[in-house]
Amino acid sequence: MRCAPIPYSVAEMVWLEVNRTMVISDYHREFARQFGRSDVTSVHLHGLRKRKGWKVGRDGSRYRGRIRLFSVAEIAWLSDQRALPIAEYYEAYQSNFSRPDVTPQKLNALRKRQGWKTGRTGQYQAGSAPLNKGKKCEPGTGGLHPNARKTQFPKGGRTGNAALNYKPIGAEREYKGGYLQRKIHDDLPMQSRWKFIHQINWEVVNGPLPKGFALKCLDGDRKNTAATNWEAIPRGVLARLNGGRFRTTLPYDQAPDELKPVVMAVAKLRHRAAERRSAAA
Repeated sequence: MRCAPIPYSVAEMVWLEVNRTMVISDYHREFARQFGRSDVTSVHLHGLRKRKGWKVGRDGSRYRGRIRLFSVAEIAWLSDQRALPIAEYYEAYQSNFSRPDVTPQKLNALRKRQGWKTGRTGQYQAGSAPLNKGKKCEPGTGGLHPNARKTQFPKGGRTGNAALNYKPIGAEREYKGGYLQRKIHDDLPMQSRWKFIHQINWEVVNGPLPKGFALKCLDGDRKNTAATNWEAIPRGVLARLNGGRFRTTLPYDQAPDELKPVVMAVAKLRHRAAERRSAAA
């Protein structure tokens, strides 16, 4: 059974249409106060708006969110000054409108609800220095607090597996393939702490290894780290010394000692010929 329709006067209908964009709870509360209609509920008013086709500004013609705490003049001022940092924003607002019931948190929430952009992302721009760069904590605070000190590793200290596996500078080890390495420092990156001994000895005599070159062991004994036992060759020659892609030639390491110089010379010659063909193409 359908309920009897709620009657409204002309003045009430005019007021309801003019103020249709209000939040429904405020809409109902203000209507009941203005006209003393305790028989009308918020459901009735909501249904009336739908029946009449009254739009409430979902396309942006009314403010998003609940803004009943602020007048039109306050909203206009807050929108114009929205780019201010929150502390200055709050102080300027209070000096203009004197609203002790409004907190900085409410103003910040209003900006978010309204989608007002401040032009700040909260991120450091590339090249900018952190505000605390070069500043130490006050004694007894932050990282210098006694409780924080208890869990900090002492500088240069090692525990657990790091202490068990530590090797001093100058220590030597055998690496993959039978090569020998020597530790040259304790700094980072870790992979640069060890260097091949044969390369160290070769560079003492010949200077830094050129870019694109590698050292080849001449007598096949990789533990022989003498500089005279290693020759700098282009990396492109290494594949040819290993027998080529399809192992069609004699590998250098498998050749008899008397043929090793021949294998090396042929590999260099073929590499040089391939370079010339590439340059001419």
